[in-house]
Amino acid sequence: MTDLLCSDAAVRVADTLLRANGGRAVWLRLPAPAVANNDGEQLGLATPQFQDVELAPVAFRKLEKTTVLLVSGSAVQSIVGSLQFNSAEVLFETAVGVVVDCVLYTILSNTASTSDGKTYMYSLELRAPDR
Repeated sequence: MTDLLCSDAAVRVADTLLRANGGRAVWLRLPAPAVANNDGEQLGLATPQFQDVELAPVAFRKLEKTTVLLVSGSAVQSIVGSLQFNSAEVLFETAVGVVVDCVLYTILSNTASTSDGKTYMYSLELRAPDR
């Protein structure tokens, strides 16, 4: 019982710290689901569609060549559950990138921070587009 309380407390603390240190929202860009019985899509003639899903709260840490995005574990778990992904790792690998202020950043890597087996925060290493 105490392990459950400790892991829940870590999730609440992470959410509170992310809100206090930036607390903004960004968009995770995902490929839209395929449309069944669409001949153009089956032949590769249809234009790919995307859907944006909100990630909040998040906070940024800027480095020289990359940006680290700290994301709430509870926000990621709600997206994983609602979009029926197997895990957060599959979600981030499937994503095209993260949209911040109308700029699409590429996800280079993701790392989960856990407490008593429960993930309270994800760290995404992002790369800005070349200009």
